[in-house]
Amino acid sequence: MKILVIDDDAAVRKFIGITLKQEGHEVLEAENGIEGMKKLQESKDISLMITDIIMPEKEGIETIMDAKKLDPSLKILAISGGGKAGPQSYLVLADACGVNATLAKPFSGKELLLCIEQIR
Repeated sequence: MKILVIDDDAAVRKFIGITLKQEGHEVLEAENGIEGMKKLQESKDISLMITDIIMPEKEGIETIMDAKKLDPSLKILAISGGGKAGPQSYLVLADACGVNATLAKPFSGKELLLCIEQIR
């Protein structure tokens, strides 16, 4: 499966990328929503987008809404550490925008893979 990972934290992108590649997935990375949308438009065969919610330049909710317009069938997993408000309030908002699943940071590789398996 080709998966796009959008997160402004390089360590989080690396952790997710390594976890997914070990399972045989092809991984594309972007550090914000602007870069993520460019990759989504360039690669039409992306099956899943994993996006952080709080990011500079173009945050996750806006990225999710734009991705849904571009490809309504795209599976989306929203992740968030939440900042000052905590992850749940942001993840509830992402859920309301039609994502397939949400995951609060920090999470384990096993939790990530289980979540992806459930939304395939």
